[in-house]
Formats: sequence, structure tokens, C-alpha cells
Amino acid sequence: MIIVAGYFVVDPSQREQFLASRADMMRASRSEAGCITYAFSPDPLDASRVLLYERWESKAALADHLAGLRQRPPLDDGVEVREAEIQQYEISGSGPVGS
Repeated sequence: MIIVAGYFVVDPSQREQFLASRADMMRASRSEAGCITYAFSPDPLDASRVLLYERWESKAALADHLAGLRQRPPLDDGVEVREAEIQQYEISGSGPVGS
């Protein structure tokens, strides 16, 4: 399993615009083979931060997703991303919390 997690920092007055402009991307990504979870969400404690969380069945599924993103025209929603960090984590095992 692959987890992609990160954040984007935007002007707080544009955060809802940032999220709304990515709704179609979330829907499309969730329908891709190998996608378990794909979400942009507002940070409840920081009005300038948007969180990204993705889970993919495999590196190959994520690679296909990223290749598709590169083929799309750049998203022009007028929102300036002031800062961003996105990391990929390869998970060798998982289970319920507390087990």
C-alpha cells in the first residue's frame, strides 16, 4: 500500500475556492483503478492549510495516476499556493489501531 500525504498553504479567504476547484479531480481520482482514498480537506485548526490524503493499492496504481495528472492541463483556479509539501510512504503492513 502507498500513502500520499501532505498540505497546501493558501490565503484563508481562498481556501474554499481551492477546495471547490479540486472536487472534480477528487471524483476522477477516486474512480481510478487502485485508488482506496483520495481527499483534499480543510485543516480544522489552520484556516490557511488544506490537507491531502491518498491511499493507493500499489506503486503502479499511483504511477498511473501521476501519469494521468501530467497529461491534464494545469489547474487555473486563481489561487496562489504559498507553500506545499507532499510525501509518499510505502507501507509494508497495516491493521486496526490497538491490535
